[in-house]
Amino acid sequence: MSINFDESKKIFHLTTSHSSYQFKIDKYGFLLHLYYGKRTEQLADFVLTYIDRGFSGNPYDAGNDRTYSLDVLPQEFPVTGTGDYRNTALLIENAMGCTGCDLRYQSHCIRKGKYSLKGLPAVYASESEAETLEIILRDSVLDLEVTLLYGVLEDYDVITRSAIVKNRDKQTIYIHKASSACLDFVNGKYDVISFYGRHTMERNVERTHIGHHTYEIGSRRGTSSHHYNPMLIVTEEDATEDAGNCYAMSFVYSGGFEASAEMDQMEQTRVLMGLQPEQLHYALKQDDEFIVPEVILSYSAQGLNQLSYHLQKTIRQHVCRGIYQTKIRPVLVNSWEASYYNIDGNHLCELAKQAVELGIDMLVMDDGWFGKRDDDNSGLGDWVVNEEKLGMTLSELIARVNAYGVKFGIWIEPEMVSEDSNLYRLHPDWAMAIPGRNPVRGRNQLVLDFSRKEVVDAVYNQISQILDSNHIEYIKWDMNRSILDVYSHSAENQGNVLYDYVLGLYDFLERLHVNYPQILIEGCSGGGGRFDAGMLYYTPQIWCSDNTDAIDRLYIQYGTSFGYPISAVGSHVSASPNHQTGRIVSLETRGIVAMSGTFGYELDLTELTESEKKIIKEQVKRYKELAPLILDGRYYRLSNPRQDKVTAWQYISEDQNEILLYAVQTELHSNMAPIYIQFRGLKHGAVYKDTDSGICYAADILMEVGLPLLPELQEYQSYQMHLIIQKERF
Repeated sequence: MSINFDESKKIFHLTTSHSSYQFKIDKYGFLLHLYYGKRTEQLADFVLTYIDRGFSGNPYDAGNDRTYSLDVLPQEFPVTGTGDYRNTALLIENAMGCTGCDLRYQSHCIRKGKYSLKGLPAVYASESEAETLEIILRDSVLDLEVTLLYGVLEDYDVITRSAIVKNRDKQTIYIHKASSACLDFVNGKYDVISFYGRHTMERNVERTHIGHHTYEIGSRRGTSSHHYNPMLIVTEEDATEDAGNCYAMSFVYSGGFEASAEMDQMEQTRVLMGLQPEQLHYALKQDDEFIVPEVILSYSAQGLNQLSYHLQKTIRQHVCRGIYQTKIRPVLVNSWEASYYNIDGNHLCELAKQAVELGIDMLVMDDGWFGKRDDDNSGLGDWVVNEEKLGMTLSELIARVNAYGVKFGIWIEPEMVSEDSNLYRLHPDWAMAIPGRNPVRGRNQLVLDFSRKEVVDAVYNQISQILDSNHIEYIKWDMNRSILDVYSHSAENQGNVLYDYVLGLYDFLERLHVNYPQILIEGCSGGGGRFDAGMLYYTPQIWCSDNTDAIDRLYIQYGTSFGYPISAVGSHVSASPNHQTGRIVSLETRGIVAMSGTFGYELDLTELTESEKKIIKEQVKRYKELAPLILDGRYYRLSNPRQDKVTAWQYISEDQNEILLYAVQTELHSNMAPIYIQFRGLKHGAVYKDTDSGICYAADILMEVGLPLLPELQEYQSYQMHLIIQKERF
């Protein structure tokens, strides 16, 4: 059993292979957090302290006992209204406009398997892989019920958390804030690692000490955003890649979010993750329920690499779904940087002809194939093939591409509409805009109101007609602006719209998943603007960034690796000089960087030289040989691209018999010293052989001293090494 309840002490004890999580029901019915850390069979009830702190309120139940205050006690699900003045997980407004609630334990149950969430993505698992704990809390005055959900995947060292808020009263209540998970630490000094960015430069790593303040990240953009990723890591001050306690929180949601960390007046640390509260004013009528999206929690005592392994493995095997969950993806060429909006059927056929000669499996027709779409000022919403522009029907184009032995995919942006479109002219009220005001445009487009079922249905029907009448094997789903001017003509309460919008998005994607299981869907939002575990439930890969520059991608893919599997990273080789930065990087180095992902090309194959074609043929061949190791192997970060002269990373098979090393030298100086790369995770005492050179290497020396790289007179020199075990012992 991974979930146990000690009846005498009223303590819940959740265990995974290497961690324990404990909390208790106290004498007043509050849930107090006790412990989250290394696995133990012992109970931590004595860690709680009771002292009169002054200006920390006391529940009425406590009578004259001023030593009992929820303002200083660690809690499982802190709420506003019980005397806790710190950041809380839930803020409720009643019919009189008063805020606050008082939730007390009512009951619990433990069952096999993992809970699911209606209309929302969540970690899934079989009855043999997981257990669920449900705890019902109740506010008797508001007649409010909150169900706390815990899912424990023991072998993955993961605990998931969610909550369901139910209104049993006749009066409507309003939810102003709802977080899924709270971590309270009674002592210790911690850092927080977050992943900030911007369009074309996502998921930069920033580490900040948690002091006597609130550290807060989030998104008010209606999506998880380029600017902050909905994933947070809390570490002890001295934790490294290979040592120290660290904790992860990953939000399984694709809309606005907020994550915060604070140290209180008693040197205690609280970390929360949940929905973005500034745009939440959700009306809950009698018998309605509100589901707070899930947070994935994980703990590692062995540093950040181990923590990343927990998240990567869980998301790949228990979030991603469908036939492409663990399947090797087709190597593709996308038409965007080859054609931009100048889509032409004959040119696409030439790309397909070149693709098959190079071993590339799929051609993807990007933006510009539909409606009146010659630039980004028109056409969105009119999902009708522009046959005049293509010079043929879509079926004819696909038949010609398939005849070369190449698969075919398309780009779509279903959530958006152009004012210059037939859809907008017919249904201007389907676009989000505040009555009486001109809308704020983004990329000269507006956002369709996906909180309305009729809007989702109408767009889905257009897209499904395309899919039903054509042999399409891949979809790139894009979203190219943030959400503003939040207003729905059908909503009784505008504070519900953004949350309901995300439910509409998920409904659309679930229909695609169910009705077109053979289609591989890649998520995208201007690249990595919606790179989150929620989207990965529907799209097993996401275009990592619109920035295809190989050197910038080292930073972007480094940050992404902290919380997401390599199989989720859409990564392509593009032209040089790069279209976003103008940087010149060798084709060999561009290939090595792009191989750390789903792999493909984003350039005009018809303009390649013979020498470039030869290199690409070898790249594609090598990737297909190594893809099982890249996608299934354990990933290690071996250096920090912002601190080290070389960016290096490694894959190792689960049995530790096969290793793949990639490295790119990012600094070049005269008379440089050798750079040593220390491997990780090898079998102690074993000997590994380089499959290219035949040289044998001692595993212990590779890990303790490292492999010397001799800098060459070439900027952005890259290295790759494939090692196979020769001897178990030297």
